[in-house]
Amino acid sequence: MRATQVFHTYQPVQTVADSSRFRYCCACAAPLPLTSPEKPHPFCPACGWTLYRNPAPGVVILITEGDLVLLGRRGGEGNYGTGKWCLPGGYIEFGEDFLTAAIREVREETGLEVEIQSLLSVMSNFLKPGLHTLVVVLKAHITGGAFLAGDDLTELAWYPLAGPFPDMAFEADQSIISYVHATGFEGAPVDREYAGGVCHDLAL
Repeated sequence: MRATQVFHTYQPVQTVADSSRFRYCCACAAPLPLTSPEKPHPFCPACGWTLYRNPAPGVVILITEGDLVLLGRRGGEGNYGTGKWCLPGGYIEFGEDFLTAAIREVREETGLEVEIQSLLSVMSNFLKPGLHTLVVVLKAHITGGAFLAGDDLTELAWYPLAGPFPDMAFEADQSIISYVHATGFEGAPVDREYAGGVCHDLAL
């Protein structure tokens, strides 16, 4: 089975029109000139500030028990994919490493404590013009905690790795589950100090 790492729910183009909605400089409030294909990033002629829009970094976590995988139903009014199912995961906070983010997101969304076992993949998702993500996919096993949906998830359930799956919010999630099931891929090693959930003080 071929690994897939780029997913589109629409065909993205140069984000000039999307960037042009920023009318004023975030640093000095001066008017920003319109963007163009030659100058796609809004640039402030008054203070030199430039707006760079980057994909949002996130993590998703594959948690398995035998031949089952843990999925959660997405909640929250206005969230992408509300009512559909996904792997636990979320955005990486500023100053937070991706392994710590994964452990935190699992705790917040499922009530479970996990240890990260391996790195499975990295995926680009073009979900809609204002939402592009770069997601690190990790495998983890449960070490404790209480099985309780929380944060962005309203329900948790175990599904067969072989499917069938419920209505999934992200094509990337179903793809990585199917790939791991079909190939038995165990992933690449991760930094055990961070993967074990050790708290680190960051000098920001």
